[in-house]
Amino acid sequence: MRKRITTLLVLMVTLGLFMVGCGTKDEDNTNDVAEGGNTSETADADNTFKVGLEAGYAPFNWTQIDDSNGGVLIDGSAEYAGGYDVEIAKKLAESLGKELVIVKTEWDGLVPALVSGKIDAIIAGMSPTAERKETIDFSDNYYKSVLVMVVKKGGAYEGATSIQDFKGAKITAQLNTFHYSVIDQIEGVDKQPAMDNFPAMRVALDAGVIDGYVSERPEGVSATAANENYAMVEFTTGFETSPDDTAIAVGLKKGSELTAKINETLAGISEEDRISIMDAAIQNQPAAQ
Repeated sequence: MRKRITTLLVLMVTLGLFMVGCGTKDEDNTNDVAEGGNTSETADADNTFKVGLEAGYAPFNWTQIDDSNGGVLIDGSAEYAGGYDVEIAKKLAESLGKELVIVKTEWDGLVPALVSGKIDAIIAGMSPTAERKETIDFSDNYYKSVLVMVVKKGGAYEGATSIQDFKGAKITAQLNTFHYSVIDQIEGVDKQPAMDNFPAMRVALDAGVIDGYVSERPEGVSATAANENYAMVEFTTGFETSPDDTAIAVGLKKGSELTAKINETLAGISEEDRISIMDAAIQNQPAAQ
């Protein structure tokens, strides 16, 4: 009996060693994949153009429920992004030979996301200001705009022609934008705390918390198209701005290898085409944006 048990133990040990050997081989293969061999996941990652935007700044970018009018699925979401920025991003992705991936990101998180490598570019109606250029690079401009004020239709400020007509008015703009800093050019203005996004400012305007907010003309057109109670004030005597303040460009990491190709593609988009794309974006924006 003792001899038979010993023989059985030898067989079990031998079989166990054989299985461990097989297991080690599989584990080695797993490690090879994890260390970044030619896996499909790695290949897919290299073939994407990850673009960060708010998807909440119509007509530059917005969120919608389907892929109508060229909407692109938002990464990790069942929703889609549309707008002028998305159309520009599609052209750039095509020229780069990469798949466009839209990464919905809060405004304050865009630059950190770019620097950390979470996204490859910011295409979000962002101006290439001197302050931002200290941290990231920018492409050539892909849009040029002017500053306006969005106010209540029929209110005290609808007929304003100069920024100084807003003396005593409660005015705000989006947080961490030059829109907010130019409010200081209005003498005697009642400057309100900056707000996180444009939907929040529209709610504040509806509620009478503010008398108006600073914006760019495309957003002003969008706001008045979406809500008949809004009016857009265009100035004969407006804000003093630098060319970079009212320009829109693609944000890129310092020294990005994408910059030259992106500039080449942007140069091939005529001014007529840019206007046409913006007009379509204004027309196609969801009513709630």
